[in-house]
Amino acid sequence: MSSEPTPEEGTAAAESDPTGAGAAPEVSAADAEHRLHPMSWLFVLLAQLKQFVVPLVALFVFGRGSSDGNGWSELWPLIGIGVLVLLSLWQYFTYRYGVLGDALVVRQGLLERSLRVIPFARIHNVALQQSVLHRVFNVAEVRLESAGGQKPEAEMRVLKLADALALETLVRQRGQAAAVGVSTATEDSAPLLELPPLEVLKLGLISNRGLIVVGAVFAGLSQFSPRLIPNLFEQWGGAMFGWADQREFELAEYAIAATSLVALFVMALRLFSVLLALLQYYGFRLSEHGRRLTVERGLLARWRTSASRRRIQSWTLSEGVIHRLFKRRSLEVDTAVSENQNQQRALRELAPIGTPAACEALIGHLLPHAGWAQLQWQPLPRAAFWRLFVPGALWLGVFTLALSWRFGAWGLLLLLWLPWSAYKARQHARRAGYALGEELVAVREGWWRRHWRFAEIDKLQALHLTRSPLDRRCGTATLWLDTAGAGAMSPPLRIRLVPHEQARAIYERLSGELARRPLRW
Repeated sequence: MSSEPTPEEGTAAAESDPTGAGAAPEVSAADAEHRLHPMSWLFVLLAQLKQFVVPLVALFVFGRGSSDGNGWSELWPLIGIGVLVLLSLWQYFTYRYGVLGDALVVRQGLLERSLRVIPFARIHNVALQQSVLHRVFNVAEVRLESAGGQKPEAEMRVLKLADALALETLVRQRGQAAAVGVSTATEDSAPLLELPPLEVLKLGLISNRGLIVVGAVFAGLSQFSPRLIPNLFEQWGGAMFGWADQREFELAEYAIAATSLVALFVMALRLFSVLLALLQYYGFRLSEHGRRLTVERGLLARWRTSASRRRIQSWTLSEGVIHRLFKRRSLEVDTAVSENQNQQRALRELAPIGTPAACEALIGHLLPHAGWAQLQWQPLPRAAFWRLFVPGALWLGVFTLALSWRFGAWGLLLLLWLPWSAYKARQHARRAGYALGEELVAVREGWWRRHWRFAEIDKLQALHLTRSPLDRRCGTATLWLDTAGAGAMSPPLRIRLVPHEQARAIYERLSGELARRPLRW
């Protein structure tokens, strides 16, 4: 990591050079001469107000009800806001950045100073964000991220939009030059993928973002008041049933009314998902600049993120039931960048929605030597059906015994789930498989929602062969393949439920390849 000097020194040793070109030159505070935008203090203040909004509201609400005889209780919220304003101004006047050779120099603080030297080759992801307020002032927030860190290497709130774009271009050009050992200046090429508004509307209809947001709102309201949601449902249900009783509805009319309400709720969620898709993905554009990929998207707020192609660790091609109705798929990647709470800034979705041909063409362009289209897929053996069916059947038997003990013979109705469980296991086993090429390892799983997960062999970091007691009984095993930067929402990269001898052979082959090849990440 970058070093931080003591106030007396005023300088910092540079980070180790990952390119092997030698140590970076010594720097001083004078090398960081550029200021942030003059209105940057306002955006820092707004970010701090978001963090301290609950204490400030508590001071305002509870402070008004108490009196200390001097009227100070009324001023505490204003004093708190005043302190945050001073801190925001302090950051503006003490933050500097500059460029020295192939490194970015960042200086912070006045009493306790820190001087960071960040080689451009170390910066793996450049993220630019513009909210509506950012766009009014024509500024942008910039985050520079590296692999494995929990925090960004540098976070600049805020720069002029022209300065932010110039810094992104500089990082792209200098980082590429450091990687290959020559000076390169690449021109913008034609976009690899653009989503017209009609495709964004289809994305909203396909996705379930509306349900996710509604669930998050319900969870937040439940934390605020545990009885708020139940009380609302009780009042709404009482009003609806009271209105229905007055009109003496019959059973068929109740069924029609319930079906209509469910249909309206589903339509409202889909419309909400469409609105969110327009806000997040309007103007989506994937472009290539040399060896870096850049994604721009957003209607009101705009996001622009850039990452090197060599930082892509694994790929996920997926489709759900509604995807297949629209004949669409989505393509996502996991990159070796810092894990942070705001994942919308990271380069993850190369194609939020696209035709199968477009996704295949995108993979072929970005992995030209991997031979994705020529992979020979190996299906799971027929015995995998039993391996998938038995665990569910055992749990179903336990639940059936418990319900039968509690409700008598009615509990046996749960056994009607067995045919569906067997059919589902059969479909999963029939569609699952794996492929092992010269440069690529890939797996496919799923039935209702299907996915293809793959990675370059050079990006694998660890192999793990596992066998559960049931695996030993059935003679199967699962091989786990680990890469850097795997997202929590990504499906696992694993070759599962293959015969143990076959899994051992794959393990030995990949182990030999990993020992022979250098790790590229």
